[in-house]
Amino acid sequence: MDEIVYHDRYRDESCVEKVYGDKALRWTYGTWGGKLALAAMVKRAWFSRWYGWRMDQPTTREKIKPFIAEFGLDASEFARNPDEFANFNEFFFRKLNPSARPIDPDPSTLVFPADGRHLCVPDLSRCEGLFVKGQMFDLATLLRDPELTRRYSQGSLLLSRLCPVDYHRFHFPAAGRPGLARLINGPLYSVNPIALCQNIHILATNKREITILETETLGNVLLLEIGATCVGGICQTYRPGDPVSKGDEKGYFRFGGSSTIVIFEPGRIMFDDDLQQHSADQRELYARMGDSMGKIV
Repeated sequence: MDEIVYHDRYRDESCVEKVYGDKALRWTYGTWGGKLALAAMVKRAWFSRWYGWRMDQPTTREKIKPFIAEFGLDASEFARNPDEFANFNEFFFRKLNPSARPIDPDPSTLVFPADGRHLCVPDLSRCEGLFVKGQMFDLATLLRDPELTRRYSQGSLLLSRLCPVDYHRFHFPAAGRPGLARLINGPLYSVNPIALCQNIHILATNKREITILETETLGNVLLLEIGATCVGGICQTYRPGDPVSKGDEKGYFRFGGSSTIVIFEPGRIMFDDDLQQHSADQRELYARMGDSMGKIV
């Protein structure tokens, strides 16, 4: 399988992703034996719960400092010292100092909801695919709501893929009033491109939660958190019904890479040029939470 290449907004260059658990992923999704294990065990909720439990054990503290060193994380961004985490999971869903992720102050902008590698779809009715040319996951399957499917069928979408090395709290891309998160159960396949190139429909069928954010300038925005292999849980920290500001925390993922999806009504957003350019080339753009993803139309 090919290397995973993305474009770094800040360095303005293409980079090869250093994948945590790369050999295991390629074996699972690229060999017959791995695919048998995937069907029998890896995609099952109990497997991810068990792995999440493992990452809650005190002995996993030993993994934190080697992980920081291997993936070049900046510990000065952390709200807590690495020695203060009781286990690897606590480190995984760590908070950051507010200064580490400033929120774009321009009232006309929307911000990325998470650190990660992003792809946008300006018009879902004209999309040619995300990770695989010509293949797009089914909106009706993703939302499981005929009225929402109709309303957003020509809308705009942002997919944000979080790697295990990323900051794993997700935030509101705009100000508004969020409703309750609705759970849609499903399996827990990996959301790494290694897996998505095999089956893009993973994004529409994995366990996920949907929240409707009511806004004054964008109509209703759909916010989705997508579970994945080894994600111990999708944890919501916001209070449904309470108003939120752009960039406020919505929740966090426990251990494992995962994804968020934001869907806008038609004609509400103009994505930033670099995001549109690289998405058209099916290359993810790395950007951090709080930075601009586009402007309100």
